[in-house]
Amino acid sequence: MAAFDYVALDTQGRKQKGSLEADSPRQMRQLLRDKGLTPLSVDESSEKQQRQKTFVSLLSPHMSVRDLALLTRQLATLVQASLPLEEALSAVAQQTTKPKVRSMVLAVRSKVLEGHTLANALGEFPRAFPAIYRATVAAGEKSGFLDQILNRLADYTESSHESRQKIMMALLYPVILLLLSIIIVVGLMVYIVPDVVEVFIDTGQQLPALTVGLMAFSDFIAGFGIYLLLALIGLTVGLRYLLKQPSLRLKWHKQLLHLPLVGRLSITINTARFASTLSILTASGVPLVDAMRIAGQVLSNEWLKKRVAEATQQVIEGSSLHRALQQADYFPPMMVHMIASGEASGELDAMLERVATSQERDVQNFIGVILGLFEPFMLLTMGLAVLLIVLAILLPILNLNQLIT
Repeated sequence: MAAFDYVALDTQGRKQKGSLEADSPRQMRQLLRDKGLTPLSVDESSEKQQRQKTFVSLLSPHMSVRDLALLTRQLATLVQASLPLEEALSAVAQQTTKPKVRSMVLAVRSKVLEGHTLANALGEFPRAFPAIYRATVAAGEKSGFLDQILNRLADYTESSHESRQKIMMALLYPVILLLLSIIIVVGLMVYIVPDVVEVFIDTGQQLPALTVGLMAFSDFIAGFGIYLLLALIGLTVGLRYLLKQPSLRLKWHKQLLHLPLVGRLSITINTARFASTLSILTASGVPLVDAMRIAGQVLSNEWLKKRVAEATQQVIEGSSLHRALQQADYFPPMMVHMIASGEASGELDAMLERVATSQERDVQNFIGVILGLFEPFMLLTMGLAVLLIVLAILLPILNLNQLIT
């Protein structure tokens, strides 16, 4: 049986969408007619997913981290309860309230019923189930401990979801503060300052240099602000286009790693991601070389990805993991020493898990420090901007009072 997505009309002429299993599109249409529905379109789920590669779908994954974590936890619980895999997938599909997720799970179940492994079935939706996810599931199927591996994978996806939520919540206030600051300053410069300063211009008195400069800046924003905005948008689009070139993107990412603050943040985030991925893959029974290849693909920095690929080649040639990472230059010394200790004691899996926990803690602490500094910096910047505007308005008033006296 295969999973099909359908669009049909009910007896009142309203459109109904959903997913069902059937042996063929013809049987699917008959099932819909038996339910009193008039089928408009019937598509096999996996084929439909392949055809939906529109601009929007390419920019965002087919499944959110939250949905993936929930699905994995439900599947792990059912498999651990000795429920057959196809029945567990069916139960998960019935449990979810999102049609897109239900469609994907039913399509995966259909592949499993056809004799494919779960990992191969998940490969039908690579943007919903990342490479690390599929590799871990494949390792669980080969080792015969799929339930344990799914539980570990559920913990990993849930912790990733919690980390993203914490970062988003921490960024919410600074972003709102930044936007409000820009809106307030632009509003004052375009609508308030010109009307106030015009009163002093009519009196014929000589305006202070600060007021003249503020008026010139206000006129620039009012006259050319929209063009400046369009220029910034064009510059951003142009840079994104240029960075699509592999050679330019590689050079740019290398330079990012040497910037004072951005470089450290990029290194910390990427090394934490690498350590977490490598930890879960090696603990799931994936060979170290394969685990390094997969873990290298989850890095967002192309230069670090290249260095990890070189380290992987060194491991293939017989080098130890800690020595290969040490020669990559960008991995923290503490991380390299902990991995060396794990290799020497024969407990590399456990030590990689500790490294992953330590690196993730460093990421959260570093982001917390940056956000802690960003908030007072924004308040100080906003205060200085408002102070300059107030002084530019008050100075002509003080000069006028002196002329009167």
